[in-house]
Amino acid sequence: MKIETKSTRMESLVALYDIQTNYFLRAIDGISEADAHNRLSTKANHIAWLAGSLVEQRYYTAKQAGTALKHAGSDLFENYKGIQDETIYPKLAEYKKDWETISPILRELLINTTDEQLEAIIDMGNFRMSYYELITFVIYREASIIGQIALWRRLLGYEAMKYD
Repeated sequence: MKIETKSTRMESLVALYDIQTNYFLRAIDGISEADAHNRLSTKANHIAWLAGSLVEQRYYTAKQAGTALKHAGSDLFENYKGIQDETIYPKLAEYKKDWETISPILRELLINTTDEQLEAIIDMGNFRMSYYELITFVIYREASIIGQIALWRRLLGYEAMKYD
């Protein structure tokens, strides 16, 4: 099915966005809150941080297009803050709710983004990039984070993520 976008550059990115919207929900499905914070005696980012980071990323991307929405743990990720030891992150159910809130809003923004908007420069503090580059990076990073959560599922003894 062809996705109608204002910019042809967005067609494949929106298709990936749609796939990842569903995969994220499958990746976190059934994970306990205790396991969401389990780092297995490593310094790796746990599922709660990964999930929150992904939710933050969608809200941040929507913010660049003019929305002012915030999610449950937004202050934990301000200024690209990394994982904080001993911090209890919001429940996966809250992240799921926030994900389901922002995903259709951001999807519409992406579909309606024009070539001119894609060329707008975003100031990230330490560097600058076009909105198109930001969206492309976001789509790439979503796949990476979902893969990390899928790996954590297996490491913590859960069933593999379902793709059907």
